[in-house]
Amino acid sequence: MPQQLEQVKGRSRVTVFPLEGLTVAYTTQSGDERGLGDIAVVAVTAPDAARGDDLWRLAQSMWGRIPTSLEQAKWILTQAARARMMAPSYEDLPDTEWTADLTRRFELGMLFANHEVLTTGRLTLV
Repeated sequence: MPQQLEQVKGRSRVTVFPLEGLTVAYTTQSGDERGLGDIAVVAVTAPDAARGDDLWRLAQSMWGRIPTSLEQAKWILTQAARARMMAPSYEDLPDTEWTADLTRRFELGMLFANHEVLTTGRLTLV
């Protein structure tokens, strides 16, 4: 079972969407006071039995070869961004309180889908 890195709480827009049998939530955090939303939080939702690592395994299975961690992270972010753009088709909660038990933090090394960091784990809507 993955080790919890940190628990974070926030209030922000949350998009909840289905992804290959998982229920996933996407929101953002800011790394500093500018409020840029540079940190993506993409997490399975509680009480779903899945874990954040299930997102990474799913991302790995989407390739015909073994993908790099960066490719997996980009795939996860692409799914979240796509769901956000299609928000009327999914549950879009504009001002929602949440708690996330993060188990993985991935530094992208570049800006991708307006994020520099991807964090994954489990998210509970309060």
